[in-house]
Amino acid sequence: MLKSEENPFQILGLRPWLVKQLRKLGLKQATPIQQNCIPAILEGKDCIGAAKTGSGKTFAFALPILQKLSEEPVSHFALVLTPTHELAYQISEQFLVAGQPMGVRVCVVSGGTDQIIEAQKLMQRPHIVVAMPGRLADHLTGCDTFSFDNLKFLVVDEADRMLSGDFDESLAIIENSLPKTRQNLYFSATMKDFIKESSIFPIREECFEWSEESQVATVDTLDQRYLLCANYDRDMVLVEALRKYREENETANVMIFTNTKKYCQLLSMTLEKMGIENVCLHGFMRQKERVAALNRFKSRHVRTLIATDVAARGLDIPSVQLVMNHHLPRTPKEYIHRVGRTARAGRKGIAISIFRFPRDLELLGQIENAINIKLTEHPIDQRLVERIFMQVNVTRRESEMQLDNNDFNERAQNYRRKQWIVEGKDPDEMENLYKKQQKDKIRELKRQRKERLKFSESKDLSKLVEDERFKAIDAEKFQSGKKKLKSTLDEKTPSEVKKLKRIDKRFQLSSSKNDSKTTSVKVKNSK
Repeated sequence: MLKSEENPFQILGLRPWLVKQLRKLGLKQATPIQQNCIPAILEGKDCIGAAKTGSGKTFAFALPILQKLSEEPVSHFALVLTPTHELAYQISEQFLVAGQPMGVRVCVVSGGTDQIIEAQKLMQRPHIVVAMPGRLADHLTGCDTFSFDNLKFLVVDEADRMLSGDFDESLAIIENSLPKTRQNLYFSATMKDFIKESSIFPIREECFEWSEESQVATVDTLDQRYLLCANYDRDMVLVEALRKYREENETANVMIFTNTKKYCQLLSMTLEKMGIENVCLHGFMRQKERVAALNRFKSRHVRTLIATDVAARGLDIPSVQLVMNHHLPRTPKEYIHRVGRTARAGRKGIAISIFRFPRDLELLGQIENAINIKLTEHPIDQRLVERIFMQVNVTRRESEMQLDNNDFNERAQNYRRKQWIVEGKDPDEMENLYKKQQKDKIRELKRQRKERLKFSESKDLSKLVEDERFKAIDAEKFQSGKKKLKSTLDEKTPSEVKKLKRIDKRFQLSSSKNDSKTTSVKVKNSK
């Protein structure tokens, strides 16, 4: 009896059946956010909780909700709103495993599947609904086969993103369908003032607020490193770093992040051609494909996952030991979310980010200021990078042509039009608006490029370059791509160059007639 009373979860006020289930799941200690938020939620208070990614936020709200549900088992008892498909399914799984003794029913509403099937699931009186705002708003405006009259809890997960303005239209529709008397629970990796000031989901003045006190935004068990590359050899640096890591950690799970859906697919195809088995995850994949890819990675059938930021938030895959940023995130906040996929729940992990020198030094400084940690250099043999230069370059270009043949751009356009039709918008009008926005985006990128060029000549960059870590760097290593390609070919014998030509007849390595000092790669018309 004494042993039961000393259980840390029972001390928080959780019932014995729930404590027993947590013991079966291997959870022996409550994390700080659980220790502070669970008692407050059980007392009936609204709650705002902020803690580092991987700190157990989901169970901080799921456990008290399940206990309250066991006392009053009614349908549509709690609604959890989350920004991504993958996070919605993960949260539903955690509710199911923790609530298994009481037979909890959970429904996921996230799109990617037939809306009629989702509507049928909502009619089957689930206890917990985990939803993405856009699809749930579609259900609420399109049918009246279910209601949230019994709702006792509203949970907004990843609240810093959900309440930033991108989802306001859908959230307003949802708020109008919810009872005013309920508990509001907001959870996030970072505490933001606008969370409490949200006009869409008002929160009580006397709400409980808890934020993890730490000057460092990432966990102590995470080893954060950087790799410097030129603008043209990012892929080669990635392949060599991954190869070296695999030699020492053959069974490790690795996540590689890129910035765009197209490059995610392209990198996946390139690595596959080079014998590196992987799965990819991005927004243009069908829901079944996304779930299958994630399950193959979670079950360790495939040990490399290439993803966009759809996988950056909240996903809990304990076996991930290395996170690589192939393309840098656009903001330090997204960097924190990405590297948080490893070193979770007290485990160790490594994060390696590839920076272009000197173009990305400014972003490196921003990231280090945000996390309050100096990244260390990841050792890599530059000679081995140069040795695979042509192999990776040709393989990537083969993949680019294959990707074009697979009509990736057309598939992306069809995906956009389908989404607009579902939202009740004119697809032709929205397509014209999209093209205009893309042109504006290109102009903005050019403007930013000019600013970076000015920055590269400024004293601010000089200060960064004078950092002890960069003083000994040989700038010649980061020469232009044309010079690098020429030097690479010059080092090869005529027979080696001839062999490279035979890799794919669509590629032609030839010296420029106008300038004998440069060598270029020409791609023949695939027709």
